[in-house]
Amino acid sequence: MHPLTKKKLAGFTIFMFAASFVLLFVFLPSHVVEPRMQYSIWFFSVKIAFLSIVIAAVCSFALIIVFRWGFVKSQLATFNKFKHLLRLLVKRDFSARYRKSVLGVLWSLLNPLLTMLIMTMVFSFIFARNIPNFPVYLLSGQLIFMFFSESTNRAMASIIENAPIIKKVYIPKYIFPLARVLSSLVNLFFSLCAFTLVFIVTRAPFHLSLLLIPIPIIYTFIFALGVGLLLSSLSVFFRDLTYLYGVSITLLTYLTPIFYPIDILPGWVQNIVGLNPIYHFVDYFRCLALYGTVPDLWSNIVCIGFAAASLSTGLYVVMKQQDKYILYI
Repeated sequence: MHPLTKKKLAGFTIFMFAASFVLLFVFLPSHVVEPRMQYSIWFFSVKIAFLSIVIAAVCSFALIIVFRWGFVKSQLATFNKFKHLLRLLVKRDFSARYRKSVLGVLWSLLNPLLTMLIMTMVFSFIFARNIPNFPVYLLSGQLIFMFFSESTNRAMASIIENAPIIKKVYIPKYIFPLARVLSSLVNLFFSLCAFTLVFIVTRAPFHLSLLLIPIPIIYTFIFALGVGLLLSSLSVFFRDLTYLYGVSITLLTYLTPIFYPIDILPGWVQNIVGLNPIYHFVDYFRCLALYGTVPDLWSNIVCIGFAAASLSTGLYVVMKQQDKYILYI
């Protein structure tokens, strides 16, 4: 078997991007990005380029796994060895969040409820007429976005904050951001209790599609884990990333239809929002919870593509740079 060099991998990635771009541009069904006549050729090309990057990244990562299976196998064995530590870290991170607070874990329930009440009072007069059952609409978007924001922010600082442990013993570095994202996932499950409560109080109609809610949560978890791994690695070498990411999250808040309907935006702005992965996860969650519809195949492909591309990129960067952490933390 021929060795997989960086040059060959780069060539394969470029080839897959070019081939995917041409094939998608010619054969992509119109309902994936809406009828093409509604879009300028520039926006259509940007969307196709995003999908092509996702395909190229996933295919390249799969190629690495095939050619470096021995390395992958050893990493799986190492993960199995430290899975007990992972459980301890998740438990520690979750309990430390509410240590010395009177209400403790109840804040996982109260926090989304109080935020929803404030935002409902502020925005209900503006958007409530355009959005049926505005509290459920607001909270459904808020839960997904808050999980992504919280998990990635906490994962970004995980390597630096655990520097004393890393300097003393060998631990796979990805364990720390993974533990932070998992503890945020546990917090999300408690927040879903608040969502259920609002669902009942507002007498929102129950749909069987609610049973599929774990699907968009899994998509968001994988995407957040990939972003968290990437940020945790980059922040070791570039500490200003913490501040830059805070600004980026603020921008992302307004580019995600959490408290407003996407229909009120001009067409060209909707095109930009469509490039936001969080929008697709939020929309998937709302389709199941609020509208009682199951997203089609292409919606799943887009969500899986963003999640897989994020995870593969994050894992690659961590595996490539983790031996250098000790020199910078």
